[in-house]
Amino acid sequence: MSVGEFVKSRLFLRHFLISVVLTAIILFGIFKILAAYTFHGREVMVPDCTGFTLSEIKNSPTFNDFDFVVVDSVYDPQKEKGTIVTQDPLPKSKVKEHRKIYLTVIASVPEKVSMPDLKDLTLRQAIATLQTFGLVIGKMEYVPDIGTNAVLKQLYQGREVRPGTMLEKGAVIDLVLGMGVGGSRIQMPFLIGMSRAEALRVLAADSLYVGAEIYTDKKDTVNARVYKQSPDYSSGLLLNVGQSIDLYYKSDAGFDWNTYMKTFDTTRKSTTVAPKPAQKSTSSKDEF
Repeated sequence: MSVGEFVKSRLFLRHFLISVVLTAIILFGIFKILAAYTFHGREVMVPDCTGFTLSEIKNSPTFNDFDFVVVDSVYDPQKEKGTIVTQDPLPKSKVKEHRKIYLTVIASVPEKVSMPDLKDLTLRQAIATLQTFGLVIGKMEYVPDIGTNAVLKQLYQGREVRPGTMLEKGAVIDLVLGMGVGGSRIQMPFLIGMSRAEALRVLAADSLYVGAEIYTDKKDTVNARVYKQSPDYSSGLLLNVGQSIDLYYKSDAGFDWNTYMKTFDTTRKSTTVAPKPAQKSTSSKDEF
């Protein structure tokens, strides 16, 4: 039997039809399995996980359609430990069922950092180094020393701390600085309306440090701003290097800072103008 005759035979046609049907059945089954495996065409909305703990979302039926993976943790003393602060995908996103949600939670234990060596650095260098390591500058004490604004000691909780000591991130470091020679005097800075962080930076840059800190309504280091400073601001007032300024804070909530700041406009704009020295005449009549 020739090839042409075989192709035209009933045997070939029957087997060809059987193979086509089997192929169609197999492909249909594969697509059905893939659709079931990938949840094709079935989307759910991502709920807002922030503010919950991992155990709460695992025990709540609202979150049953998702799998959760913690990818990072951050330390924030103002938020409850273990709570979720960020998520990916974002809330209200449409995804398929059993999609993995990647979470960032509040760490239970603060991150530890190594205390840098600040000795012999200038004040500006010390501030920049502390910020790099996630530490906070605290009080500054000036003592007689030839090095102006040079760091002589670094203190943690009143005791000298050695370089390499592991401290909690955000720990407050006090500095003992050299006063230098000559008894420098510093213009009183205007701190009203500044946040606590801004006021501390200005004081540090001027070789001054914060004394007492009083919160007039509630202790809120994030939203509170300087409401009053003592000594009071004066355009001609000079302070000694290393002198402290007491700060009084008030929260942003429910207080009209714009109106309050206008009361200081006149005080801030008033400056003491020194009289210009009389110029000597260069004419020949005045030489004798």
